[in-house]
Amino acid sequence: MLVVTTENISGFKVDKVLGQAFGVVVRSRGLGGNVVAGLRSLVGGEIKEYTELLEDARRSAVDRLVENAHAMGANAVVMMRFDSSEIGQTMSEIVAYGTAVIVSEI
Repeated sequence: MLVVTTENISGFKVDKVLGQAFGVVVRSRGLGGNVVAGLRSLVGGEIKEYTELLEDARRSAVDRLVENAHAMGANAVVMMRFDSSEIGQTMSEIVAYGTAVIVSEI
């Protein structure tokens, strides 16, 4: 499955637009991770625990986006984007979304 952030895919033409596809992940760092991250925030710099959490969440969201697009019959997703928000003070929501399409080589 091709997943791109662009409207077009070089060397391919869009044969059919199937609609919006998305993948949603909500993650929470455990108590221990929150304590370590809180201590790191006191001294400044990158908080690796949260960076890893968000990287994993983005990968999972894209995987779910691909599953959703595949279930729709797509072989590509164009205009893929991420959105994120916080739920409460301990959870992060990551959404990967785009347009599910059927493409063929030119």
